[in-house]
Amino acid sequence: MMAARIKKGDQVVVITGSSKGSRGEVLSVRPDDNKAVVRGVAVAKRHTRPNRMGEQGGIIEKEMPIHLSNLKLVDPKSGKPTRVGFRILEDGRKVRVAKATGEVVEG
Repeated sequence: MMAARIKKGDQVVVITGSSKGSRGEVLSVRPDDNKAVVRGVAVAKRHTRPNRMGEQGGIIEKEMPIHLSNLKLVDPKSGKPTRVGFRILEDGRKVRVAKATGEVVEG
């Protein structure tokens, strides 16, 4: 399995598609599908029926998964979209690094 370039809690920008230019926080990542769910991006409306448990029916807005290739991480230093690389520190830890500035990405 490949190392995760985008993780839960990261700030990302959508680089292509109908939500191009939108920024948001990654809510979850699905490595099996290579997709991520981003807050406020790719929102679809789901028409739901009320069920017996008392849940109300109606139109619910839900974030849909986006392919990871359509997302770029926001550089923590400059705030611009950047690619992600990896670096091994002196203490042996492998960390994610923003390619544009060389800044270590937390998380």
